[in-house]
Amino acid sequence: MVNNNVKIAIQALMAVLIVVLGIWLYRSITEPWDAVERQEALTELTRQQMTHVRNALTRYERAEERFPGSLDSLVMWLQADSVVSANPDSIFGMGVLLDSLMYSPRTGSAFEYSLNDTGRVAIYLLQDPDSDDQIGSNIPDVTLLNAASWE
Repeated sequence: MVNNNVKIAIQALMAVLIVVLGIWLYRSITEPWDAVERQEALTELTRQQMTHVRNALTRYERAEERFPGSLDSLVMWLQADSVVSANPDSIFGMGVLLDSLMYSPRTGSAFEYSLNDTGRVAIYLLQDPDSDDQIGSNIPDVTLLNAASWE
């Protein structure tokens, strides 16, 4: 009888150990994967936001025949534009707020913007301060105008 009770206790202990190790193994696999998926989603959101800024810069350049000196100037111009301020969703898509256009969804840091208008072709560089993503270049080369590093 004692041997049978010991045998049942060992089997119960082994069952509990198997369940605990199974949970640990599941978490050790899924938690890093969830972190990777969150990072990829933030990267996609940041790239979409940068694309919205590129669209706004292109719209500004078509209307004013030059690029703005800063992202603040761009946002002020967009807010003053009656078409954009009336319906920004028609220009940029759903859920874009003009006030947050120049900020990275990844950390909330402002995108870095510089303008090179010293050459024959004015060109800008828009960078995400938290990654290597960028649009445009500081090199006055028309082939790099509006070119995104991830496309």
